[in-house]
Amino acid sequence: MKLAVIGLGLIGGSMAKDLRRTKFATEIIGVDSHPNNAKIALEVGIVDRIELLENAVKEADIVLLAIPVDKIAQVLPTILSQVSASTTVIDVGSTKREITEAVKDHPMRGNYVASHPMSGTENSGPTAALEHLFENKICIICDHQNSRPQHLALAEKMFQALGMPIAYMSSDEQDHTTAFISHLPHATSFALANTVQAIEDRNIIFDLASGGFQSAVRLAKSSPQMWGPIFWQNRDYIYEALESYIHHLEEFKKSLKNNDHEKLIALIENANNIRGILGGENSSLTKKEETIIKFYTK
Repeated sequence: MKLAVIGLGLIGGSMAKDLRRTKFATEIIGVDSHPNNAKIALEVGIVDRIELLENAVKEADIVLLAIPVDKIAQVLPTILSQVSASTTVIDVGSTKREITEAVKDHPMRGNYVASHPMSGTENSGPTAALEHLFENKICIICDHQNSRPQHLALAEKMFQALGMPIAYMSSDEQDHTTAFISHLPHATSFALANTVQAIEDRNIIFDLASGGFQSAVRLAKSSPQMWGPIFWQNRDYIYEALESYIHHLEEFKKSLKNNDHEKLIALIENANNIRGILGGENSSLTKKEETIIKFYTK
């Protein structure tokens, strides 16, 4: 199986490593707009060779798009116009509505499988690539009815080779769900980092910072080139998620302002119910949402 990986950073590089390790891919062709990334990926053995986009697309059995979501929406129609009828095109972006809309009327739409493997770290670039990054993490495949059966089956086989359970959603469902369980945590981490950096004696705070702060702010290290386009493409649902989050922050704020100790404890106790949700007990979420949250938070 000849695999072309477009984008040799954390996600593309990690997938390439595991698809080589599992022998799913017999040859991996790399494409990256940053020459240094391409050079490093070749040197560390993530890819077998580097090619221009047009050449890689024409040679590959599978084209894997692992670039920022705004770039995916731009380049996907061109790639679909260049591939053969037997080539499967898969994107792994964190948003889906704008991307799928860009190719909804394309004559080769059936060759394309829209996916979101829900795993990652705050690091970027080919040196951040890790083996086993996707193992036991869920992959969402969107609008699967719009992919031709042979291309859908090959994409499923690829994600199974990565050790990923698969969920099926519409692009709208995926964007709405991930706004709360993936995009909102990033927004809150960015905001927390900005809040602490704005404090005048912040150096003292950083000296005292322990595991809780480090964990909460970890996502703030994530790439703006990746997350800026995600926020923009999913801005309506992220806005909804932030409105809800701000409401709950206001509840905590009011309990403190009003010296309402009972309300404060009640808010914390209610938050503790997340244990039951993540454990699958007493959940008010749909089974699909439970499954996604469970895998995303492992």
